[in-house]
Amino acid sequence: MKDVIYLLFHLHTTLAKLIRPGGSRTVIAENLLLKQQLIIHSRARERAPNLSTQDRTLLGFWSLFLNPRRIARLSIIIKPSTLLRFHTAMKKRKYRLIYSPRGGYKPGPKGPSREVIDAILEMKRRNPRYGCPRIAQQINLAFGLELDKDTVRRVLAVHFKPDPNNRGPSWLTTIGHAKDSLWSVDLFRCESILLKSHWVMVVMDQYTRRIIGFGVHAGAVDGPVLCRMFNQATSKQSWPTYLSSDNDPLFQYHRWKANLRVLAIDEIKSLPHVPMSQIV
Repeated sequence: MKDVIYLLFHLHTTLAKLIRPGGSRTVIAENLLLKQQLIIHSRARERAPNLSTQDRTLLGFWSLFLNPRRIARLSIIIKPSTLLRFHTAMKKRKYRLIYSPRGGYKPGPKGPSREVIDAILEMKRRNPRYGCPRIAQQINLAFGLELDKDTVRRVLAVHFKPDPNNRGPSWLTTIGHAKDSLWSVDLFRCESILLKSHWVMVVMDQYTRRIIGFGVHAGAVDGPVLCRMFNQATSKQSWPTYLSSDNDPLFQYHRWKANLRVLAIDEIKSLPHVPMSQIV
């Protein structure tokens, strides 16, 4: 009985589409679109079939005659990797439009020479605990240059690949083994599928490497929002004795420090300008 009711309902819906102006074209295009999808799915048994140029052209042409509300219900499922690549491209396009200079392209400086890059990499290999300011200072004293720490940081980010077997424990690992209760907190920003910026707070137990929780906020972050995200991430958990954070200006808010004093938590700051101290 239920199948008969559904059949009558679809019959009335199809008749209504045919009666209205342009309805016959919509029904014909929708049927052709569904038949093309059946051909594609029968051709490949994979979860996400490969579409040829002809398939994309036909599907795009027939979708012109459909109501935009129906396109979402008739669309073919695509691979998640394709959707992620499209989202990454849109995110890069968004920040390029926001931060790119107006008035055309202006070429910048060429950057350090190959000899300077080799000197930076060699000093980093021989002194893995040196930070960017220390490397810039040593090279300036040795060669009489005027390098700054930002130039060294960009060179290391592109050319330097540290040895994963020669890092040793970080200072946070040492403190985590020495203390009874130490959590680490950090913030990062991500983009939603609609290209809306979200701030995510991650809280982790340094000793057991257990994730305590996450706090998410859409929009700008200030002191009260930061405390709300921390309370959301650590809800229904006993408070630690120590909390490790980096030197991000967001962790310098008065409300954040006051919230830690109320919770009787001592904050431990990581070493500034030392990349190895950020490894947890």
